[in-house]
Amino acid sequence: MAKRLMTAAIGVPFAIAVIFLGGICPHVMAAATSLLSIMAVFEVLSAAKYIKYRSITVLSLLFSTLLPLFFCYADLKVFAVPVSFLFLVLLFAATLMRHKEIKFEELGFIAFISICIPFSISTIAFFYFQWIEHAVFLVIYTLATAWVADGGAYFVGTFFGKHKLCPEISPKKTWEGFFGGLITAVIFAVILGFGYELCDILMTGEQHFTVNISILVIAAVISTFLGLLGDLIASLLKRQCGVKDFSEIFPGHGGVMDRFDSVLLVAPFIYLLFKIIFPITMIS
Repeated sequence: MAKRLMTAAIGVPFAIAVIFLGGICPHVMAAATSLLSIMAVFEVLSAAKYIKYRSITVLSLLFSTLLPLFFCYADLKVFAVPVSFLFLVLLFAATLMRHKEIKFEELGFIAFISICIPFSISTIAFFYFQWIEHAVFLVIYTLATAWVADGGAYFVGTFFGKHKLCPEISPKKTWEGFFGGLITAVIFAVILGFGYELCDILMTGEQHFTVNISILVIAAVISTFLGLLGDLIASLLKRQCGVKDFSEIFPGHGGVMDRFDSVLLVAPFIYLLFKIIFPITMIS
């Protein structure tokens, strides 16, 4: 636990700095999501022992680096489909060249993670290109909802957990931890919403907008379930690959995928929620 807390003490301020820099220059967050994507994809390929296919690994990592940029920049979106098609063509060609070694299920797995992981992570940057005025708040809310729920579940489960949630996939997860994480996420969502309004008043001297707290609470509840689902899927993948963590880049926390597994479903959900369902009523 000491390593976990020390890493958080260093990592959280750094993450906040990147988030606020993204509010000044959205290109920072676009580059950050691109970097996170390539790191996460590499970790999964390593865990699955697919990096032995060097040409396919290079192709996958290159595509994972470019895809977030295609999603973020309007001028590059036109290239997203043709480049994705080219990626699949080259992937099939490389597979044919190594047909005696690589299996189709491995090909499908590589294609899946090369597309889904960058897409999920890059939605974090979408906020800056869609709602630059409130992007910092939305990104902090998105990441915090996933991580606070995860942290709350960890601590509550550690001290009070008795009833196993999914012992065959993640033995340490308990129902007590899950509900502890859920309550923690809801409380944090309320504090963050009111805090954002208060910051506006303190910085400008008057209130320019209000935050719909009820929507934040509902989103936090759904996000807790989605975060748990992403966490369990990552745990299942690690179990099948025979690894404890995807990497050791964050002592006590594991790798990028270990830290962002709960974010992979939460980030797209939050973006779609505020983009399609509540495009105006969340902040007005």
